[in-house]
Amino acid sequence: MKKLTYILLLLTFFAQGQIINPVKWKTKIVQKSATEFELVMDATIENEWHMYSQFTPENGPLPTVFNYKNAKGNFDLVGKTKESPYKKVYNDIFEVDEYYFAKTAQFKQIIKVTNPKLKEVKVYVEYQVCKEQCIQQDATFTFKLPEIKVEDVASTNVISTDTTTITTDTATVETADAEKPIKEVTSTLAPNEEKKNGWLLFLATLLAGILVTFTPCVFPMIPMTVSFFLKQSAHGDKKKGRFNALMYGFFIVLIYVLISLPFHIFEGISEDVFYEVSTNPYLNLFFFAVFTIFAISFLGAFEITIPSSLANKVDNASNKGGLIGIFFMALTLIIVSFSCTGPALGLVIGGALSTDGGATLLTIAMLGFGVGLAFPFMIFALFPSMMGNLPKSGGWLNTVKVVFGFIELALAFKFFSMADLVMDWHILERETFIAIWVALFLGLALYLFGKITLPHDSPLSHISVGRLLLGLLSLTFAVYLIPGLWGAPLNVISGFPPPMSYSESPNGVGAKNSIESNSSSGEELPEHAQYGPHKIVAFHDYDEGLAYAKKVNKPVLIDFTGVTCVNCRRMEELVWAKPEILNILKNDVVLISLYVDDRKELPKDEVYTTKSGKEITTYGKKWSDLAITKYKANIQPYYILMAHDESNLNQPVGYTPDVEEYKTWLKEGISKFKK
Repeated sequence: MKKLTYILLLLTFFAQGQIINPVKWKTKIVQKSATEFELVMDATIENEWHMYSQFTPENGPLPTVFNYKNAKGNFDLVGKTKESPYKKVYNDIFEVDEYYFAKTAQFKQIIKVTNPKLKEVKVYVEYQVCKEQCIQQDATFTFKLPEIKVEDVASTNVISTDTTTITTDTATVETADAEKPIKEVTSTLAPNEEKKNGWLLFLATLLAGILVTFTPCVFPMIPMTVSFFLKQSAHGDKKKGRFNALMYGFFIVLIYVLISLPFHIFEGISEDVFYEVSTNPYLNLFFFAVFTIFAISFLGAFEITIPSSLANKVDNASNKGGLIGIFFMALTLIIVSFSCTGPALGLVIGGALSTDGGATLLTIAMLGFGVGLAFPFMIFALFPSMMGNLPKSGGWLNTVKVVFGFIELALAFKFFSMADLVMDWHILERETFIAIWVALFLGLALYLFGKITLPHDSPLSHISVGRLLLGLLSLTFAVYLIPGLWGAPLNVISGFPPPMSYSESPNGVGAKNSIESNSSSGEELPEHAQYGPHKIVAFHDYDEGLAYAKKVNKPVLIDFTGVTCVNCRRMEELVWAKPEILNILKNDVVLISLYVDDRKELPKDEVYTTKSGKEITTYGKKWSDLAITKYKANIQPYYILMAHDESNLNQPVGYTPDVEEYKTWLKEGISKFKK
């Protein structure tokens, strides 16, 4: 499931799900003797993707399979296809050991030519690669053979080493003669969205780290720390002073990155740990409570501090010389500034943990935050003349802290909303959520205009231009949110508040409920169906939806979704709402929306145990098990266009925010169904 990343002052949604080809192939042929050749196939696998061994256990991911097309009457296989060492990791989702390759894989097959007229060898390979979703791919390699003569001497002769990117479901990679380069395949490879998301997250948390330096706990420490390194330079050792300043910043970054490392261990134990974190209602309530306390602290009600005994011990350790002392100086800064950095750091951790990127994106987030925090200390130590441009400490520092408090309190309610959605309490429905946000951002505007004062605020004779502009921005945002109380879509924050259906008035204020409205116009819902987003007729049971699709002779659109899935809501609000898409969903397909986080208990006679021994007791577990066992996918949203024989009409897709791309995908599958 795709989840929301909360970043200080930024509401950044990260899109994934484009179908890409994350494996690049390099092939070569090595002559072993007059008639024996070794076919070598090297795979370079994009970061975080896994490609699976030929020997992966049953019920796990699909194995890699090689088919030597023109072997009959031309050559014999000498032994089996050998592969480079794989990693063996237990997968809690499939409940089997996975044998997979990360980053690189190599496959070798020796052949003995029996037909001297043979000019080329064709190898067809099928393989699966997985990250948040699994992609089944295939490719054909064509190995050009040199002229085979009896007098050839057994030797090693590398024929070709060029690299070709596989960019279509079936592609041909050809090796060539020594004088001839490898044939290229036209590249249509989509951009690597994961790398893009990583950079966006890094830049967002970098900004968060820089902003945190403008708080009362951190900003006054900049001149104090910089003066320490300037004294070293003043004593004649300028190079040492600059080096120590750089190491000070490096250790700040290192400490924050180290904080993320335990989460990699959790991810190794269970790959869906972050999915469980982001959907577990009790953990979300815990995060809500923690971040609310942090926010109230920012507003000035109390200070959250690390025990002074710990701070003193670390500070004493910083008196040691050399790099060890500098390391503890950096640790001292992190500890004593915790009351200001802690709330922002909590949002960075909590937000990154609720994304599908898991521990990797968390490390990127912590790296960005650490670099942002360390940057001012390093830059002013290296260029002390810039210190004169720094504003003087004063009441504005507390203003920054209070602004952070308002924003963090607003973001904290997302955690409560996720718990409320999963448990179906209807405490924080869409109108209530939006009303809270209106109040918070209106309150922030009044604070910035000087109409509200809080503890630790200095008296104001006037407000600065920057404060005025920020207040107007907050007021504008609050006014923008108000129509959402009466059903406006609020596309700027699409997917962040509860969906339209989770509302006191799901069809807009003053509208009748969907069933009554439709009945009055002479239309009736099919048996077992309900109205989904935009009054699309939807089934929430696989068998019932399939039976209806057969009855009306339409293809099935399976929508693996979740009540807490942010990107699912964004698809529904920004893509499904478009007239050209909505027309297709209402008239040309039968929608089956399966909620994988539905905690409603299955009837006792429908409870079952999987082959691996996992008991399926809820509807959510049932649909999640279906996604895993049938489609080898555990992401949301995930869309499958299916024929009545339950075969796929085209390649399933995940989050696809491009309307034209999604429309093309829908039409492609429907066209195949009609044929």
